[in-house]
Amino acid sequence: MTEILVPTLGESVTTATVARWLKKAGEAVAADEPVVELETDKVTVEVNAPAAGTIESIAADEGAEVEVGAVLGVLGSGSGAAPAPKPAAPAAAPAAAPKVEEPRPVAGPVARPGGAEPTAATGGHAPLPAAAKMMADKGVSADQIGTGSAKDGRIAKGDVLAFLSRPAPEAPKAAPKAARAPESGEERVKMTRLRKTIANRLKEAQNTAAMLTTFNEVDMSAAMALRSEYKDAFEKRHGVKLGFMSFFVRACVVALQEFPAVNAEIDGDDIVYKNFVNMGIAVGGPSGLVVPVLRNAQDLSFAGIEKAIGDFGKRVRDGQLKLEEMAGGSFTITNGGIYGSLMSTPILNPPQSGILGMHAIKERPVVVAGKIEVRPMMYLALSYDHRIVDGKEAVSFLVRVKEAIEDPRRLILGL
Repeated sequence: MTEILVPTLGESVTTATVARWLKKAGEAVAADEPVVELETDKVTVEVNAPAAGTIESIAADEGAEVEVGAVLGVLGSGSGAAPAPKPAAPAAAPAAAPKVEEPRPVAGPVARPGGAEPTAATGGHAPLPAAAKMMADKGVSADQIGTGSAKDGRIAKGDVLAFLSRPAPEAPKAAPKAARAPESGEERVKMTRLRKTIANRLKEAQNTAAMLTTFNEVDMSAAMALRSEYKDAFEKRHGVKLGFMSFFVRACVVALQEFPAVNAEIDGDDIVYKNFVNMGIAVGGPSGLVVPVLRNAQDLSFAGIEKAIGDFGKRVRDGQLKLEEMAGGSFTITNGGIYGSLMSTPILNPPQSGILGMHAIKERPVVVAGKIEVRPMMYLALSYDHRIVDGKEAVSFLVRVKEAIEDPRRLILGL
């Protein structure tokens, strides 16, 4: 008998939600075959069978919140062909259990005593283990939170965090709003764990940081001319296309080295300065926006940056991005221009203190040497945390990026 356990989920990720079982009790599986999907705050993770055999039982149902090391199910020996009828008995027992015992105990070793008791507000089901512990620590009852977002209306850790983040006077208004009956033509769909995490983090940035945005515009003529002249030779030499993102990554690296506060973060009463640039690149995926990190971007060439970004984009679309590849960023670049955005104010990615927003390139009339010329122009936006970055630093940083893009020879020469 072999236990199927929740694997290590990456930096700062300790819990996950059982999103979907790919195999049922009684089904045969091969070694390393995916059997269950877990949804974390960042990505969906497949858990593979540790050995070949037959799934004897499932310990954590879909929607359950589990911690690293928790038992998801039990794998028995054998190919599964002969024992196929055998799991019928174990499968019947768990199905009958809820009819006799209410509420049903949460399976797996993550259950803890002292959690909130089930009430009518939770649909007769106890909160998930991590939620119960947090509720006990914070002195929150299930009646205050109401119906949870996990399976069967159980309260998940995210529900507790959402409740704790509400302003005190508005807390009582949330429950009736959640219970509103759908009107004709409406469809109610549960938010994914990733989407809830995005929502919470963006709200956290607004509530915590003294966020301001400064704007500038950049003439893309020189960068476009350089790219047009060398794009074929670049692709032939390096096997990857030359895009504009590598120009902006290099320009930001230069500017961050000159203005280190934009690359720093606040930790308690301290400012943490970093002697490296871990550049987050916002990428839109099927489940929402994710930010993979180019580590030590200051050491990467144009070709290295383009290869890494291309690889990130492909694996985001295929759902193959690893959790550790999205941790540890010190600054972020987001490009709304690929969707047609002309101007926007990007939101900080906590605990980072700066994020650069790129936008669509549009031909506009500009004055050059006293004459009006049509140039390909792009608006740039830098959102920054005013607690750590002064306005002068923010404006100077953006001007430095503008200068590097408008004269890309500076990037090649390291000026």
